Amino acid sequence: MKQDRPNILLITCDQLRSDFVNCCGGTFMQTPNIDRLAREGCVFENAYSPNPVCIPARHNMITGLTDRHHGFDDNYFDAQAKACPHNLPTFAQILNDSGYETIAIGKMHFQPERRATGFDHFLNMDELPRVREEDDYAMYLKEAGYGHLQSVHGVRTCMYMQPQRSMLPEKHHGSAWVADRALEYLRSTKGRTPFLLWAGFIHPHPPFDIPEGWQDLYKGKIPEPAKTVTPLSALAEENKQLGCAFNDEVKTRIRELYASAVTFADYQIGRILDTMEELGLMDNTLIIFTSDHGEMLGDLDTYQKFLPYDASAKIPFVVRYPKRLQAGERRQYFVDLNDILPTFLDEAGLEYPAEYDLPGESIFIANGRKNRRYQYIEHQRDNKRWCCIRDERYKYVYHYGDGEQLFDMENDRAETTNLLYGGCETEIPEEIREVRDRLKETLLAYERRYGLKGYAGPEGFKQMERYVPHPYYETNFPIFPTRALEEEQAQFDDYSSEILEAVKDEPSVKFSKNHAEEILKEFGGYSEERFQDFVRRAKEQGCWE
Repeated sequence: MKQDRPNILLITCDQLRSDFVNCCGGTFMQTPNIDRLAREGCVFENAYSPNPVCIPARHNMITGLTDRHHGFDDNYFDAQAKACPHNLPTFAQILNDSGYETIAIGKMHFQPERRATGFDHFLNMDELPRVREEDDYAMYLKEAGYGHLQSVHGVRTCMYMQPQRSMLPEKHHGSAWVADRALEYLRSTKGRTPFLLWAGFIHPHPPFDIPEGWQDLYKGKIPEPAKTVTPLSALAEENKQLGCAFNDEVKTRIRELYASAVTFADYQIGRILDTMEELGLMDNTLIIFTSDHGEMLGDLDTYQKFLPYDASAKIPFVVRYPKRLQAGERRQYFVDLNDILPTFLDEAGLEYPAEYDLPGESIFIANGRKNRRYQYIEHQRDNKRWCCIRDERYKYVYHYGDGEQLFDMENDRAETTNLLYGGCETEIPEEIREVRDRLKETLLAYERRYGLKGYAGPEGFKQMERYVPHPYYETNFPIFPTRALEEEQAQFDDYSSEILEAVKDEPSVKFSKNHAEEILKEFGGYSEERFQDFVRRAKEQGCWE
């Protein structure tokens, strides 16, 4: 064990794609505090989520293992919810066992949600709290006089990805709360013992509930979404409906508010860094800023994550650590969330206390056990499953229930053209077939070693029925109000009122066009009378055509 062990600060944003951070290529973005980390440290320019969905990515991160071991190939909720196996060591547990003080603040998305997994202190902020008393942020809002709100992180359902404003003042917004709690911890400990602090922001994950004063930072400044040339996969077709984006005005406004959410989170990150500087903690702290996955954000007409495209799977990864990195470095080799656990253990001088086959290695090792010439990514199960492999130029994707895709990432960064689409095998150019065959064999080896068991064997990929897409909407209504004590039930705002309050200053939203009737009636239990009352009020407000 090292005698002079570093503090560790892990900062994560949820659903943040790499090209919406200035230092990672989004030059239109205002992210001065993340950029500060880049100037004083290193940008890892080819960082990926090994499974681009919240719960799987976060369990990969904290255990250093893939879903073969932790079991989360996708998000699992409610009746399908399951627990991460208790016997898997986590980086928080290992560090804590060796004398680190460990604290998690904000969105963690563990299952079970409140399982501390090695943290001394656990201040939870779930994007959709199940029970208010189990959510530290929801209880904070109650004590601050906002206990009447059902939609504590913005309105979901028919407003999930739609333009909206926060119903809270800036100082009580979830992003501000994460920074406030981090500051409280740092000022109380002042580095008296080595610490691991994980600050997890929900933004820019939707809803895009932007505080007043931050909503118009990117008016007319956002790049247009990429358009596909060849047909998408069945799973990507399934994602198109999620945005409920019915015209170009709405599509653009969604992208503007997403960018605003990033900049607001960046401002809060700056408050944390300033406090670290004030306390003299910067130079003995390993600081990693990253995300669990990206967001399609209308690219290729799709939304959300789950997909192998870079908008969904490529993430920012910025590290400040003077003991290992020169200021202003940029490294090209592949890194991913599986590398975080071994990085933390190496810098703390600790051994991994189990026999599992870790797919990751310290990010500071460019040529070690891990082959950083390739990046492996996977998602889902059965015929919905896909896996992919990237090298320096190409990305090959195998869909168990669909087909193959090959993208030239040098000449087609937006992945608009599947080089394997159309025609028979003999019509594909020989050089493309050779690339496909080489990457397919490489992917099979990774899938056999790290993927879900039973999907790739000696004969190749398991053959499955073709997957039929099932387009769907976000239909998760607030949960904790339905589980509140009987005497608290009447205190909550009417859900229709929250919807209308959130969009009163966003004129592009038109509920007659964004599937509100289907969502509110079929999934929200709205009676015809209640829905017509909502329509009347929406017309009066100008958000119904």
